[in-house]
Amino acid sequence: MRGVFVTGTGTEVGKTVVAAALARTLAAGGERVAVFKPAVTGLEDPGESDHELLRRAAGSEQSDEQIAPYRYLPPAAPHLAAAEAGEEIDPRRLLEAARAAAGSADVLVCEGVGGLMVPLTCQPPPVTRKEAGAYLVRDLAKDLDLPLVVAAPPGLGTINHTLLTVESARAAGLNVAAVVLTPWPERPGAIELSNRETIEALAAVPVRALAKLNLADATSWPLLGLDTSI
Repeated sequence: MRGVFVTGTGTEVGKTVVAAALARTLAAGGERVAVFKPAVTGLEDPGESDHELLRRAAGSEQSDEQIAPYRYLPPAAPHLAAAEAGEEIDPRRLLEAARAAAGSADVLVCEGVGGLMVPLTCQPPPVTRKEAGAYLVRDLAKDLDLPLVVAAPPGLGTINHTLLTVESARAAGLNVAAVVLTPWPERPGAIELSNRETIEALAAVPVRALAKLNLADATSWPLLGLDTSI
């Protein structure tokens, strides 16, 4: 499987934007791009959903089901949204769907949910993680065995959050290909510039900057190249 797995330092840190920019870049290079997201929540909110933006960025004709096997209305952690819908996320179904998507294209862009340690399945306490049968976003990334790209905000506090994410990824044996700071300001200040340099030095990973995108016009997006083969 060729592709990339996009995670983030938390929620609302630009994962979908980074994944969409990568999908657009690969498609512009002549690749047939498939996109995948294990679960989408918050569909009750108006506007374009994450999986719809990914599909448009990739120029894909995949169905909603093929991109995101689990889709829920309330904005909640996936395991909670699934429980409220009376079901449980099945890791085997996720892997089968991701591999099927990859098999129909040259390259797969997969976007996680929240951060690496977000559970896709988890039983309520009092139980241990093993007893809970927890399957984390990190477990999915590991099973898919794709290089990891970490989306993070550029401002104050991002050094700690980003280094923790990189450390968690490497502890699981994941290959961290790059960190992308977004939205990168037009005139970055001392904090943003220092954050970029510090993360690159301490994490020993390339750090890219991605400005705020006009999501309505994918043709205006800059190409987001990475110094790694995916």
